[in-house]
Amino acid sequence: MKQLIIDRFEGTFAICEDSEQKYFAIEKEELPSGAKEGTVLQIDAQGVLSIDEAETNRRRQRMLEKQRKLFGE
Repeated sequence: MKQLIIDRFEGTFAICEDSEQKYFAIEKEELPSGAKEGTVLQIDAQGVLSIDEAETNRRRQRMLEKQRKLFGE
C-alpha cells in the first residue's frame, strides 16, 4: 500500500506528499471524510483512499512533543 500525507489545500485540490518527497494533487471530493492537513492516507491496490488513523495520530503526537521541547513547555 502506498502512503501519502496531506501537505496543504490549494483551491479544489489537496497537495499530498509521498515517502519519496514527490507531490500529488488529489481533488478534495476524492478524499475520505474528515481528511485535513497532516492526515496520513493509504492507497490500496484498487486506488481507494482511506485515512490511516494510527499513523496520523502518531505523527501529530510527535509534532506536539517537538513543539513542547522547542517552546520549553
